[in-house]
Amino acid sequence: MVAFLEGHSQALLIKVLVLTLAAAVAFAVRLFAVIRFESVIHEFDPYFNYRTTKYLTEEGFYNFHNWFDDRAWYPLGRIIGGTIYPGLMVTSAFIFKILRYLNFTIDIREVCVFLAPLFSGFTVFVTYLLTKEVQNDGAGLLAAAFIAIVPGYISRSVAGSYDNEAIAIFCMLFTYYLWIKSVKTGSVFWAASCALAYFYMVSSWGGYVFVCSLNFQLGSKLIFIAYQLNSSSCFGSHDYWKIFT
Repeated sequence: MVAFLEGHSQALLIKVLVLTLAAAVAFAVRLFAVIRFESVIHEFDPYFNYRTTKYLTEEGFYNFHNWFDDRAWYPLGRIIGGTIYPGLMVTSAFIFKILRYLNFTIDIREVCVFLAPLFSGFTVFVTYLLTKEVQNDGAGLLAAAFIAIVPGYISRSVAGSYDNEAIAIFCMLFTYYLWIKSVKTGSVFWAASCALAYFYMVSSWGGYVFVCSLNFQLGSKLIFIAYQLNSSSCFGSHDYWKIFT
C-alpha cells in the first residue's frame, strides 16, 4: 500500500512538473517581441481592441455597449455594441479590476499585451484535460507539450497580438472538454458548464460556428447511438446542452 501511494505521488509530481514546464514554455516563447523591443500592441485590429477595452474600464459596460465610435470605420463611424465580440474586452477588464482590487499598480495596456501568452498557458492545461479524457495521461501530457510550441498557435498569440484568437483557442478546447465530460457522464452539471463555456466562446470569437456545427453533428450521431444502445447519458447530455444554449 505504501509503495502504491509513493508511486502514485511520483506520477502526480511528474505530471504537475511537465504541465508547469509546458505552460512556462508556452508563456515564455510568446514574449520575444517584448524582450527584443518593448511592450507594445501590434497591428490595427489589436490596437482597436485595446482602445475599446480602455473605454470599457473607464466608462463601464453600459456605456461601452452603447458607444458610437466616430474614430473607427471613418467616415461612417462604428456602433461598438453590435459589431464586436466583447468577450476579449470583458476578460481583460475583469483581470484588470481584480489586479487593481489586489493593489497591483498596472495599466490596462499591459494586461492587453500579456493576455495572449497568459491564456496560452491556460490552454496547455485544458489540452491535457481534453486529451486525457479521450485517451490517457501520457497522450494528454504529449498534447500539452505540443500545443505549447505549435507554430500556428504561436503566430496568433504572441505578446501584443491582442486579437480574438488570444482567448478563443482556450475557449474552444475548454468547450470541447466539457462537452465530452457531459457526454460521458450524462450530468446536468457538466452540460450546464459546457453551455456556459460555449457562451463565453460565442462572446469571444466568430469561430464559434465551428464548435456549434461540430457539436450538432456529434449530437445527431449520439442520438442515433443512444437510441441503439438505449443510453440515457447520451440523450441527457445533448438535450441538456441544447436547453442551456
